[in-house]
Amino acid sequence: MTSIAINALFMLAGPMSRSRLLPEKNLPTYAYLPGKHPHPVRDPLGHSYRNDPVTVALGEALGSDVFRWGIDLFNHGYYWEAHEAWEPLWHAAKRSTQHRLFFKGLILLAAAGVKIREGKRVAAVRHATRAAALFRQVVTVPSRLFETALGMTPAALAEYAEAAVTSRAILPEPKPDQPEPVFDFILAPKLESV
Repeated sequence: MTSIAINALFMLAGPMSRSRLLPEKNLPTYAYLPGKHPHPVRDPLGHSYRNDPVTVALGEALGSDVFRWGIDLFNHGYYWEAHEAWEPLWHAAKRSTQHRLFFKGLILLAAAGVKIREGKRVAAVRHATRAAALFRQVVTVPSRLFETALGMTPAALAEYAEAAVTSRAILPEPKPDQPEPVFDFILAPKLESV
């Protein structure tokens, strides 16, 4: 058994056993899927309508509540929302190629989650493959920061991204108040070091 397979077995978790990094924050009332729910930001009925924009300095990004909130959203199946949480971090990384690659990879992986849930396999494969390619471009030395932030190396996350689009053909019908995660791994930062 490869180390990635062993890690996958260790990290498998159902939605009820996935811990929260920011348990004081309420998860959204629904996981947005285009055409099935009100747009979270543009529709007055959206769960994030009129939320204030978030800004984070790059030096604080990996240890920020914004980053951790994105992880909570991602791990619990709120992929569109995780994408939105991480986007300000990607914008803050204008001068750091490694951070931009990392955050863009996370954003694309979250987009792949949306496409998997929508049943759009070609788009899911495209997003997951692009995410994996970006994670593989993150260089080794700075990746320790990213490894601590994710609980795995960017290279391992690249493998998970590619495997995700081949693993499940049929998804369970999501419960309105608790979406079913489509990825068989969790992001688990080493909090004491971030």
